[in-house]
Amino acid sequence: MTLRTALVTGAARGIGLATTKLFLREGWKVAMIDRDAPALEEAAAGLENALPIVCDVSKPDEVDAAIGEVAGTHGGLDALVNNAGVADFGPIEETDFARWRRVMETNLDGVFLMSQAATPALKASRGSIVNIASISGLRASTLRVAYGTSKAAVIQLTRQQAAELGEYGIRANCVCPGPVRTKLAMAVHTPEIIAAYHDAIPLNRYGSEDEIAEVIVFLCSPKASYVTGQIVASDGGFESTGVGLPALRGQA
Repeated sequence: MTLRTALVTGAARGIGLATTKLFLREGWKVAMIDRDAPALEEAAAGLENALPIVCDVSKPDEVDAAIGEVAGTHGGLDALVNNAGVADFGPIEETDFARWRRVMETNLDGVFLMSQAATPALKASRGSIVNIASISGLRASTLRVAYGTSKAAVIQLTRQQAAELGEYGIRANCVCPGPVRTKLAMAVHTPEIIAAYHDAIPLNRYGSEDEIAEVIVFLCSPKASYVTGQIVASDGGFESTGVGLPALRGQA
């Protein structure tokens, strides 16, 4: 039986690595894309059916070369997971154009470039695209003028892809993670921030990288064969609560 092939960007750590490992457990081959060569080499060590490729998704030439290598090695592509991203938070008045572009070139341009380059292969396989945005693209928050705007644009790009590529059998969906218990988040979130998130999330906890990966892999699978153009907030209910006060829960 020919194994299906997925390409995961930002695969050296976090949600990307968790998604890679779940694909492998589900019997897929995975092309692991990341621009951090040492981290990618370490992450891919010992993973059978994983092909690590160093690539900066914001650079068109590198993207084209990576897609060519995947096609040449695996003979095709069945799923593209656009997970690579940078999180650069700061006050709106301190966000100059260089900082804005640094966020946009990876978070938005990278999704566009990877998707455009992979479309011919996905047309041939009638495959799927899953773009990773964020709840910051669904609801505004302080310090996220570039990050949140980039993720909102990814959500709209996903809808455009679903509308235009559906006739070729390509499905496009978007996953918007909420607060996830990554090593980085736990290192930078103060106890006060962690407590505030727990109070604001109906499930009263952070999500895990594996929980986000489960949603991504499902959307790439035949089980989601009639699902396209959807924006899935995998966030413990955070986005659904709006600005409601946690203290009022359960009150008459």
